[in-house]
Amino acid sequence: MDNKFLNKQLNLPMHSFNLEDLVQFAYNEASTEKTIAIRKALESDWELREKYEVIISAQKRLDTLNLFSPRKKSVDKIVDYAEKATRELTTES
Repeated sequence: MDNKFLNKQLNLPMHSFNLEDLVQFAYNEASTEKTIAIRKALESDWELREKYEVIISAQKRLDTLNLFSPRKKSVDKIVDYAEKATRELTTES
């Protein structure tokens, strides 16, 4: 049985939020109206809440990755390469 049918039969609200909406909500980038609607939907829609919790979990894992940074030697090599490529392009012109 499909969720829309169940929602209608049980008199539950029907939500049409997609993953992009939930990501915007997680990063506080959703509009005020959408934020209010998603908050309300999360209170009653366990499936939506599960999807949101997966996004929050991924967000936390990504945040821990940001604690690491490349070695200075790697960054220096990239900068040197970019400078060399820029010099070559300017001498060709």
